[in-house]
Amino acid sequence: GPLKPEITITYIAVSAIFFNSGLSLKTEELTSALMHVKLHLFVQIFTLVFFPTAIWLFLQLLSITPINEWLLKGLQTVGCMPPPVSSAVILTKAVGGNEAAAIFNSAFGSFLGIVITPLLLLLFLGSSSSVPFTSIFSQLFMTVVVPLIIGQIVRRYIKDWLERKKPPFGAISSCVLLMIIYTTFCDTFANPNIDLDKFSLIVIVFIIFSVQMSFMFLTFLFSTRSNSSFTPADTVAIIFCSTHKSLTLGIPMLKIVFAGYEHLSLISVPLLIYHPAQILLGSLLVPTIKSWMVSRQKAQKLTRQPKAPVKV
Repeated sequence: GPLKPEITITYIAVSAIFFNSGLSLKTEELTSALMHVKLHLFVQIFTLVFFPTAIWLFLQLLSITPINEWLLKGLQTVGCMPPPVSSAVILTKAVGGNEAAAIFNSAFGSFLGIVITPLLLLLFLGSSSSVPFTSIFSQLFMTVVVPLIIGQIVRRYIKDWLERKKPPFGAISSCVLLMIIYTTFCDTFANPNIDLDKFSLIVIVFIIFSVQMSFMFLTFLFSTRSNSSFTPADTVAIIFCSTHKSLTLGIPMLKIVFAGYEHLSLISVPLLIYHPAQILLGSLLVPTIKSWMVSRQKAQKLTRQPKAPVKV
């Protein structure tokens, strides 16, 4: 179509999101985020180990139901995907959480996903095609890392102007993300060979929302334990980064791993539903999570303040 998503989305849109992040993020915050190893391990293990394994166990129960088997396989592909390169960062920023940690885990998870996601797909679903890791890696480097670095460099020269004008970085990223979702939906549902029954589709939508809510609650419980050492801002980044899945990386990976597969469109449907669902659900929860984070931070400040001596 006139939007040319093969160029504007694959290269320009994702690059714009990370250039925007590089421009808006304070360099010292990004540097400090690199050292938060415990948080990064939590996010990556949950996303790339626990998530796909839990979905696989759940699908063993669903396999005896009349739900379309290719949609169920599509649910498994969702579990195998890496963290998103955009939505988790945008929502973490909207809440006021640890944006630097969200950016690091989005970028780092994307690079891990280049190797781990195809292996997980082959493990759980199988495929005879070879995966061109080099081309995916180079594309990710050019669309994620390079724009982020350029954004940080440009920020050094216009830092005063940015702090004075405060451009609407969040709104810009949200608009770009909306375009990504729109073009991907158009690409998939324009396929004349796609055959969906309403029952299976409705059940899959319900399962997707249930999985997201359950996993968000689970990550919240784990990251707020008394011995976790995570701050409220860290918890916000963990909730979004651990439970969100990448559409911009996922669809190209599915097309590569399952190239020429006749049921590729059906397998892609759960991921196409999951992505806008995670943004919709996350957006609805932003005020609640923000309220919790602010109240938790205030409570922590009060407990740290030294008590005034009691006069006798």
